Amino acid sequence: MPLHPPVEPYDSGTLHTDDGQSIHWETSGNPDGRPALFVHGGPGGTPGPGSRRYFDPERYRLVLFHQRGCGRSLPSAGDPAVDLGRTNTTQHLITDIERLRELLSVPSWTVLGVSWGATLALAYAEALPERVDALVLAAVTNTSEREVRWITEDMARIFPAEWARLDEAVPDRHRRDRVVDSYAEMLADPDPAVRELAAREWCRWEDTHVSLAPGHQPSPRYEDPDFRQVFARLVTHYWRHAAFLPDGQLLRDAPVLDGIPGVLIHGRYDVSGPLDIAWNLHRRWATSELHVIEDAGHGGTSGFDDAIVEALDRLARLPRHH
Repeated sequence: MPLHPPVEPYDSGTLHTDDGQSIHWETSGNPDGRPALFVHGGPGGTPGPGSRRYFDPERYRLVLFHQRGCGRSLPSAGDPAVDLGRTNTTQHLITDIERLRELLSVPSWTVLGVSWGATLALAYAEALPERVDALVLAAVTNTSEREVRWITEDMARIFPAEWARLDEAVPDRHRRDRVVDSYAEMLADPDPAVRELAAREWCRWEDTHVSLAPGHQPSPRYEDPDFRQVFARLVTHYWRHAAFLPDGQLLRDAPVLDGIPGVLIHGRYDVSGPLDIAWNLHRRWATSELHVIEDAGHGGTSGFDDAIVEALDRLARLPRHH
C-alpha cells in the first residue's frame, strides 16, 4: 500500500513550557478528522514532509511536533551550554505531548512512533492510556539498559572494525567505563573540535548499526554538522540514562494497554533493535498484533512503509475508544 500524497500543514505554532522550552508543532490533513500524533525518532531526529504521508489526509487530523532541543524546537541541544539533565528527560517529553494535546483540544488520538519514537509513544501511552485510541509502533524499541548495552557495546561482535574506530576516537581525558558515557562528555566539551569529532564519529556508528539489511544507503542527514551535534548529544544523553525509565518498565507495564488496538511493525534484519524486543512486547499486550517485514532492517524499505500505511488506514475505520 503506497504512501499517501504529499500535503502541507494548515496550521503551526509553538508550545511554550514553564521551563523555557519552545516546542514547534504543526497540523495537517482534515481539521475534522480522527486526531493523530506522529512521534519522531532519534532522540534528536525531526519529522520530515514524508512523515505526513503515512496518514490519510482525508481521515486524519495529524499533529507533528519537534521534541525538546531538536529541529525547530528551542533552545537547541547542539548548544553545549544547554543543561539537558535539568530540562530534557522522557518525563519532560510526555508532559510536552500532554500539554500539546490540551492546547489543540484533542480528547484522545491515534499515535505512531518510529524507532526512539516507539519508546516515547509507548511511555506516553502507558502513562496516559485513556488518551490513546490506537497505537502503531514501528522499528520497536524500549531503550532498556540491555538494549543500550547491545547497541553501544555488544554489537562490536557484528561490526568489530567500526566499533573499534568509535572507541579509539575517545581521548584519554574523556575515557569512561562505557563508550556512551565517554561520547556524552565529549559532546559537552568546551572545545568545539572535540565536540565535532564526537558528533562525526557517533553518527558514523549510527549509520553502521542500521546497515545490515541489503541495499542500505548512508543517511544524508549526517552530512549537516548542526544536525550531527544535536542528534549525537541527545542520543547519548538518553541512552546513557536508559531513557530515564526504571529498567524494564515499558515491558512490565504493557498490560495496561490491553483494550487499545496496537500494531507492531519490525524488520527481520533490524540488528539495531533485535526482533525479540517487539516480540516480547506483543506477548505482554493482549490487543496488539505483530508484523515482521522479512526484507527490512531498521525501517527503510517500501514494505516497511506500506505496513505502517496499511495499519493506519485500517485503524482509521475503527470507532474511537475514548
